[in-house]
Amino acid sequence: MDRLTAMQVFVSVADEGSQIAAAERLSLSRPVVSRYLAELEEWAGARLMHRTTRRLSLTTAGEELLPRCRQVLEQVEEMKAAVPMANDQPSGLLRLTVSTSFGQSHLAAAIADYVKRYPAVQVDMLLVDHAVNLVEERIDLAVRISKELDPNLIARRLSACRSVICASPAYLKEKGVPQRPEQLSTRNCLTHAHYGKSIWHLENAEAGQIGVAVSGNISANDATSLLQAALAGSGIAQLPTFLAAPFLRTGALQRVLPDYEPQQLTLFGVYISRKHMPATLRTMLDFLAERFAGEPEWDRV
Repeated sequence: MDRLTAMQVFVSVADEGSQIAAAERLSLSRPVVSRYLAELEEWAGARLMHRTTRRLSLTTAGEELLPRCRQVLEQVEEMKAAVPMANDQPSGLLRLTVSTSFGQSHLAAAIADYVKRYPAVQVDMLLVDHAVNLVEERIDLAVRISKELDPNLIARRLSACRSVICASPAYLKEKGVPQRPEQLSTRNCLTHAHYGKSIWHLENAEAGQIGVAVSGNISANDATSLLQAALAGSGIAQLPTFLAAPFLRTGALQRVLPDYEPQQLTLFGVYISRKHMPATLRTMLDFLAERFAGEPEWDRV
């Protein structure tokens, strides 16, 4: 029996909750998965899972063995990563997570160029608008826009992330252009559910940093949705320039309060450990840092 593969199958079944899902994840047939589980149970001398028609659950022996199998598989991966490949060329799967808005607008194109340079690499993108647990989701790299990060994670700065307050010319013509930050409280502001939901933090050369209370009838956890609402004339939005810049250039959106800059954030590449960093992760970080270095292309007018 290939015990390492059997352990990998056992861990996958436990994570996925079914043999069918584990088979799809590992590109194995259902009978092969069942055989590996049976052989591992025979080797361990104990039943590892309760099998019913609806779900699988771990036995006491399975709960004891699962973390040990994870540890063995992690050690094997570390051993493989410690041995340089021929010419240290990256290959294999890299799992990456990013926000929907940045993933669709910029990162997907960057990854397309990356895999052209490194065709032996496969990239699995998870686009979500919340921070996922990198360990639980088996994520190699998270591209995050933030001001503060979890101190337990390692981060590499990739670029600045600026925002702009803007609205459609039609909305501003109808409601009037705010001349002072406090006038935002009298306008319909389109807000992000996780950032600036009720207060927008602005900075001015003379006034310094100020907070402005805002509210409106549309909120979303995705900046692209707020962009579309702003283009439709629904209100004033605070949008990242990586989304708004093309529409500001064409005039589809008009900047509001240009002397007041929204709080600047940072685009980070976040990962778990520097120890035995695989070539896929190292080259992806280098590639993104080079691509987004200096003044990001979306801020170049």
